[in-house]
Amino acid sequence: MARNIGVYFMLLTVRIPSSLASECNGDSCRDVISMPLLDDMKATLKADLDVTNMNNHLKAYIEQQIKMGVETSMKDIMTQLIDYKLEVVNATIEATIIEELERYGVTYIRWGRKGCPDGAELVYTGQAGGNRYNHNGGGANYLCLPNDPENGEPQSYDNPQLYGAEYEIFADRNPRGMSSILGNREVPCAVCHRKRRSSVITIPGRKTCYKDWNAEYNGYLMAAHNDHKRTDYACIDVNAEQFDNKSASGEGGALFYPIRTSCGSLRCPPYKADADVFCVVCTK
Repeated sequence: MARNIGVYFMLLTVRIPSSLASECNGDSCRDVISMPLLDDMKATLKADLDVTNMNNHLKAYIEQQIKMGVETSMKDIMTQLIDYKLEVVNATIEATIIEELERYGVTYIRWGRKGCPDGAELVYTGQAGGNRYNHNGGGANYLCLPNDPENGEPQSYDNPQLYGAEYEIFADRNPRGMSSILGNREVPCAVCHRKRRSSVITIPGRKTCYKDWNAEYNGYLMAAHNDHKRTDYACIDVNAEQFDNKSASGEGGALFYPIRTSCGSLRCPPYKADADVFCVVCTK
């Protein structure tokens, strides 16, 4: 700005009158300034200045510079505000997503074990149960019964359906890796909750999960004997344990038998005849 003002002054027209000693009188001196010389010369320097035009140019220039400066400053401030707000919004969204993920998850039953795999939350531990193996009616699914039930009142009508479950695993039907001493012993179970997952699936015929799925546990597929009443299939943990230290008694109830494949309508290959059936519980 100082440079431009200097230009304006350089463009001024200076007029030195023929008689330096003459005095200026009247309206003709309105735009004439007199300035004593500083070197003791007895003369006066007079110059006509078009100050109105110069002032207008300076005013317009200053206003333009101020406007440009304000606009630039406002743009910088708005950019900073937008960047800051975006950071705040993104941080809020990220925190909200993490908080919501902590609230959501999937649940599954781990048959044959009292606890859950590492990283999964134990909802409750209990005993496997269901309808008696030779009942014609009633429920067909296995249940994980909590160890701290809230019992109802005793009734006299005849409709017992809820029994404990036992392993039917012996030397002649013992899937590899499982203990044969589990025969006729009661079956524990655990209800597990896995956070930050949205899907859970039991895959029969495999002991590993597919890509991008996480294995919770693996084992063998079991159900009631084919001479008994039908039940659901259940995936019994390969490292199954007994419910308590009570000796084997063979009290019946709901029973878990290892199952075998039967080729024909089931294509072999890819399946193998008369083989144990693996299973794996996967989450994602």
